[in-house]
Amino acid sequence: MVEQDLIRAAQSGDRDALITLLREIETHVYRTAYYILNNEQDAMDAAQEALIRIYTKIDSYEEKAQFKTWVQRIVTNICIDKFRRAKASVSIEEHNMVFETEDNVEHEVMSSYAAKDIREAINQLPEHHRTVVVLRYMQDFSYNEIADSLGLPLNTVKSYLFRARRQLQALLKEYQKGGVRG
Repeated sequence: MVEQDLIRAAQSGDRDALITLLREIETHVYRTAYYILNNEQDAMDAAQEALIRIYTKIDSYEEKAQFKTWVQRIVTNICIDKFRRAKASVSIEEHNMVFETEDNVEHEVMSSYAAKDIREAINQLPEHHRTVVVLRYMQDFSYNEIADSLGLPLNTVKSYLFRARRQLQALLKEYQKGGVRG
């Protein structure tokens, strides 16, 4: 993700290195916030808050953990706090569908319905299950990285993922039968 020399330079007070570092991670930070909060404006707010916290706390990063794990923990904690404060107002934003060719229209429509249903199902998961699902399947974190990011025992992460997959399977059983909601 990010070179250790850049991190060390940022920690030693090199402002240009710190700005470069923040620019390198900003997309990753926003994407994580968006997957967890599933709202563009909230994700932008959370990402900005996370980048500010990283900016002010960069000297507290220790190389015992991977940098991406440290960043992920900051972003996730901010998103969890934001989610707790605004639990009732979490919404799903629809995106305009863009079709590459007319031959793909049916496939694209079906995929957009599937993606929408999957997002909705993930949003119905309890907060801790949703967070591990996002980190595992959308951010491609290993179980150990999730455990480090969230400060959880490895077996708890595995348990949360197992339960989340079972809940998602139940929520998405219409797809298993070949049906589409619209």
